Amino acid sequence: MLVPQFSVREAQIQLSELNSKALAGEDVVITRRSVTVVRGAPMAPRGQRRFGALKGKIAIDEQFQEPLPEH
Repeated sequence: MLVPQFSVREAQIQLSELNSKALAGEDVVITRRSVTVVRGAPMAPRGQRRFGALKGKIAIDEQFQEPLPEH
């Protein structure tokens, strides 16, 4: 599979487009003097955070709020 390659200069000019390609699942390669310096690929999306998802799964000891010993 042929991966499109862009020079550093081209990448600077087309950064938004390259980001869009990577987000769409395409690999993107940035080169400097025909040597690959950056390989961009899409990352697996993280799960969405949900407030209160750990409710009832974490317990705080009753002594948590007590003052610490002097020593």
